[in-house]
This record gives sequence, structure tokens and C-alpha cells, in this order.
Amino acid sequence: MRTILIVFLAALVAGAGCTKSPKSMRNFRLPDGDAGRGNAAFVALKCHTCHSVAGVELPAPTADPAKILALGGPVARLRTYGDLLTAIVHPASELSDKLTSSDRWKMGTSPMKPVNDVMTVSQLIDLVTFLQPRYRQLEPVYEFEYSHTP
Repeated sequence: MRTILIVFLAALVAGAGCTKSPKSMRNFRLPDGDAGRGNAAFVALKCHTCHSVAGVELPAPTADPAKILALGGPVARLRTYGDLLTAIVHPASELSDKLTSSDRWKMGTSPMKPVNDVMTVSQLIDLVTFLQPRYRQLEPVYEFEYSHTP
């Protein structure tokens, strides 16, 4: 009887973890975007005033040089589609890992101006499609010494 109770409780706990939260993003899908339109949206939304994009010729940033952030290029952790969507629609959720910890501490929050009220969903999808392939993951560096004496 005790074994049956333990199995039942384990199944109940395991099953509780499978219920969908009302805020679940499971099964959320966006249509495919267009990188060319994303490049145009980047300029139209004036993202280029504070950002450059690795490998892309854009109008020069005009912001204070200390506030300019390069997007794309080599990174330790690739930016996923979801990371980029979040960074655009909720920039205060995470400061760039390209900033030093000292700069992140000084800033406290993202200097990025909200664009949610002026950007269309299509522009958002196209922006992420334009930016995501610009990131390149760095190869890990393994340092070890091996000596073999016969």
C-alpha cells in the first residue's frame, strides 16, 4: 500500500509540472521574416543612431560614443531568436553582455528608448531575422598542459 501511495504522489507531482501556465510561451510561433526589410526597419526606426551591426554598412551612429553598442559579431553565447525579440521589446530585461560589469552597474537599466508604440509586428519579425544571423559564436579556448614521459 505504501509503495502505491508513493508512486501515486510521484505521478501527481510529475503531472503538476506538465500543466500549462496561462503565461506559457509554448506553441507561440511567428511567421518568417525578411532580412532586407529588417535592414530597412533598422534604419527607419533609427536603431542605427545607437547601434552598428557587424558586417553591415549603415548610416554612422550619432549617439555619445560611450552609448553605442555593436550588434552581431563574435559572442561567447549566441543570441537566440527569443533573446533578440526580448531585447527589442523589453530592453530593460537584460543589459548587453558586451558591456563591462562596471558599465552595467553604472547604467542600472537599458538606455534603449522603447519602440513598441511605433514598431509594427512585421518590423519586429524582420528586425530579428536581419540581426540573428549576424552573431557568430566564439570557439571555446581550452588551456591544458600535457606532458608524456616515456
